[in-house]
Amino acid sequence: MVYIAALGAVNSLGSNIANMRQSLAQNYNAPHHLTKKKGWILNDESSWFGEADYPLSVIPDALQQFASRNNQLLYNAYLQIKIEIEQIIAEYGQQRVAVIMGTSTSGIHEGDLAVKHYLQTQTLPKHYTYNQQELGDPSCFLATLLGLQGPAYTISTACTSSARAIISGKRLIDAGIVDAAIVGGADSLSRMPINGFYALDSISKMPCMPFSQDRNGINIGEASALFLLTKKESSDIAVLGTGESSDAHHISAPHPDGTGAEKAMRMALHNASLNASDIGYINLHGTATELNDLAESKAVYRLFQHTNTPCSSTKHLTGHTLGTAAATELALSYLLIEQKMKLPQQDFSISPFDSKLDKISIITHDMVLEKPLIMSNSFAFGGNNTSLIIGKK
Repeated sequence: MVYIAALGAVNSLGSNIANMRQSLAQNYNAPHHLTKKKGWILNDESSWFGEADYPLSVIPDALQQFASRNNQLLYNAYLQIKIEIEQIIAEYGQQRVAVIMGTSTSGIHEGDLAVKHYLQTQTLPKHYTYNQQELGDPSCFLATLLGLQGPAYTISTACTSSARAIISGKRLIDAGIVDAAIVGGADSLSRMPINGFYALDSISKMPCMPFSQDRNGINIGEASALFLLTKKESSDIAVLGTGESSDAHHISAPHPDGTGAEKAMRMALHNASLNASDIGYINLHGTATELNDLAESKAVYRLFQHTNTPCSSTKHLTGHTLGTAAATELALSYLLIEQKMKLPQQDFSISPFDSKLDKISIITHDMVLEKPLIMSNSFAFGGNNTSLIIGKK
């Protein structure tokens, strides 16, 4: 069994776990968690973003080669669980703790600013270094910060990146290669991915509405989330099952029948030795794009049509945080189990549930978690699919 010994996170719901608990308890549907802004999209278009608009602790001077918005988000998640991490390193040693991160953007925002500066001045910014934008930089940053000598690498598989990091950390522990793993990821707002989604006509100009009839795209967010995984029974919440698949249907669209998504969910249930009826809540990928919601509803309906398992997407609260979406949503799932709070609701007051979708049990009223087992889905470009199950068994 692999347990979640500690959790730190930053996103639009709060600058730390305590603030996120408060935000979740106050109002699930409030759009104030997202911010309407211009300047990120070409042609001066505006959209809504899940911005982590809080004062953040600065990366230490000795590690300025790692200074980026992405790593700053990670650093602030790390500070929340610094004591637990230091205790684990002291117990197991620097070679027996892994660092595995997931990201889509790394420090590409700093690279974008550097290119802009160079075009204007013919010189690069004083503190710019190329490694800031390398995909491996987040894990290198944390491993260097902590003086770790175990496995340290970053995974980038678009919107499943941090799920793959969590799966990899569990796998290393199960195999006996390490005794603990710091897993998760970070993604920061950046013009490159934002305008990439804009070019795909996938950016919504209003707060996103997963599974609604008039849904028209995503709101991009930024976030970090770090889980400390250990084989030691240090909490009563564990990573019970993992599932992954790759249907390779299309470079940016899911398989229309959700076959790969269903396979990942079935694998997670099998891996956890659970049945569909055991799951208390499903945190859906739910991007509010037409194709994703259609495919996911089909997959979930085939697997859970007889269980009436409550489900919803939380992307209207945090935005779609890209490579760290899986870790962000697993962090929210952890809090739902830990705090026994009301489950997130989908708001259909502006636009009704899309009748063309399979009728899965979307939450629209106050409900509490009756079974302490949550499945969290993440599906990415290229048909890269993951499903994670955490809870008390």
